[in-house]
Amino acid sequence: MCGIVGYIGARQAVEVIVDGLTRLEYRGYDSAGVAVNTGGEIIIQKKKGRLLLLEENLKENPIKGNMGIGHTRWATHGEPSDENSHPHSNESCSIAVVHNGIIENYLEIKRELQEKGVVFKSETDTEVISHLIDSYYDGDLLDALYKTLKRIRGAYALGVIHKNQPDVLIAARKDSPLVIGVGEGENFIASDIPALLKYTKNVYLLEDGDVAVLTKNSVEIFDLKKNKISKNLTEITWDLESATKGGYPHFMLKEIHEQPKGIQETILRRLDADGLVRFDDIRLSKEDLAEIDKIYIVACGTAYHAGLVGKKAIEKMARIKVDVEIASEFRYDNPFIDSKTLVIIVSQSGETLDTLAALREAKRKGARTLAITNVMGSSIAREAEHVIYTWAGPEIAVASTKAYTTQIACLFMLALDMGYKRGVLDLAAYREILEKLKGIPEKIKAVLKNDLQVQKIAGKIKDAAHGFYIGRGMDYSIAVEGSLKMKEISYVHTEAFPSGELKHGTIALIEDGTPVIALATQQSLFEKSISNMKEVKARGAYVIGVTLEGNELIEEVADDVLYIPKVDDMFAGLVGVVYLQLLAYHVSVMKGLDVDKPRNLAKSVTVE
Repeated sequence: MCGIVGYIGARQAVEVIVDGLTRLEYRGYDSAGVAVNTGGEIIIQKKKGRLLLLEENLKENPIKGNMGIGHTRWATHGEPSDENSHPHSNESCSIAVVHNGIIENYLEIKRELQEKGVVFKSETDTEVISHLIDSYYDGDLLDALYKTLKRIRGAYALGVIHKNQPDVLIAARKDSPLVIGVGEGENFIASDIPALLKYTKNVYLLEDGDVAVLTKNSVEIFDLKKNKISKNLTEITWDLESATKGGYPHFMLKEIHEQPKGIQETILRRLDADGLVRFDDIRLSKEDLAEIDKIYIVACGTAYHAGLVGKKAIEKMARIKVDVEIASEFRYDNPFIDSKTLVIIVSQSGETLDTLAALREAKRKGARTLAITNVMGSSIAREAEHVIYTWAGPEIAVASTKAYTTQIACLFMLALDMGYKRGVLDLAAYREILEKLKGIPEKIKAVLKNDLQVQKIAGKIKDAAHGFYIGRGMDYSIAVEGSLKMKEISYVHTEAFPSGELKHGTIALIEDGTPVIALATQQSLFEKSISNMKEVKARGAYVIGVTLEGNELIEEVADDVLYIPKVDDMFAGLVGVVYLQLLAYHVSVMKGLDVDKPRNLAKSVTVE
């Protein structure tokens, strides 16, 4: 979950590293640090807090050198502090290490090293790596690292430098993302591509077990047995502008407004010359589908919520039983999986460690696997049998928006394709539903035009300590995501419930002024939804209704109403959720919070 940047070349390393870290701060912002080889000496500066504090310190105390490593931290072992910040070194500061991941057996190694007289300065698991490398070092840094990798268990993305080798930067990866950027007379490492785009679009995507040795003019990659391996360079097709705010005050607001384009791209890239959805590359023919008797959708957080919507769509359009499972629980539940099971893995980053572990468990049990992700070449994309990419573009804000809606678009297309091939939908019904899906971007644009109304409503609830989201059917699947957004970036405790469950306990928590966001976009359930809204209104709730244009009856029970353009029930939530995203965003802004970097959270969760 942390950000790593490394550089070797002719430029001043600090400038490149700090610039890269600013583009990775969404991955961790408890602290930041750099280590630079100044030509026979390693100098480290690190600081608790946001990257800006480190930048200010570096201006006052500049470090000159053409090779170094840097890090932004999301704390796992030890509280955020200067001492626990990365990079970490050995006692003589001849070695510096940055690390993303968790070393599971670090306590065992730490005790062993302490018995030999090694003094530790931090509470982190990472520091054992620098001391362990030091214990093996005899003039060959690569050999010392290999011996260290044999000892440690867990996940890691590593950048390692030594004062006696100012022309070498070493990187290693296992279960934590790391890429190598290739330039002219300079090379880079980073935990995510945006850090590199200012300098190069050519990257090597490291895989588990890869170890790389970088000089300014070369990159050599080895496997865990020290065999040299070859890899193809990948050219990144999106540019730096895509990973910047583009005039918006926050990445999150920019990404909310990018949803119509993202959904449109995701749909259009899967249409053939006849205007039909094509998934030929993922081997889900009519015959393949006939052999599948169960589907799992496995994901975490927002991606899990997208899976809840996907379940409804697949079961309705394809008539296949679907279970949606939280990835961190899935592999421990001994799920019923065999060769007739399709496991759909959903992850924005393609690096979510719990989800990756669930994928591996599904493969071990013989299931067919299909990934839905936004990141080409990510671990999940590479390890799944098949992959469907969303085309949302880079998502920087920690709270996911456009990745979520493009995931849903993919799941709708998958459900449509399955339904047609299984004979549940005839060609006329198929085309009708597809046309409605293609119209969703314009519906979302209409919702975005009502932003001022959402701001006014946000002003009425910004001081609330608690709130509820309710909905029936597909609306409930959307409500859970709206609730999460409010919790993530506004720190308002909210919960989502199926509307019919209110009277089974939850309604006891409703009192005067309690905000209740009530989704009523499902026409077949509209009257029942109105009844549920009356129940909470009678107990003093402040009710915000979300429904389709034309449902003016809702104004009799709701204090405020947000209307979405008329749309098929199946797709109404995909449009309505944009209001919930905007509501959470504006409450966060009004409370003076850091929208893009909410406390205790990071964008890519690469630890269990």
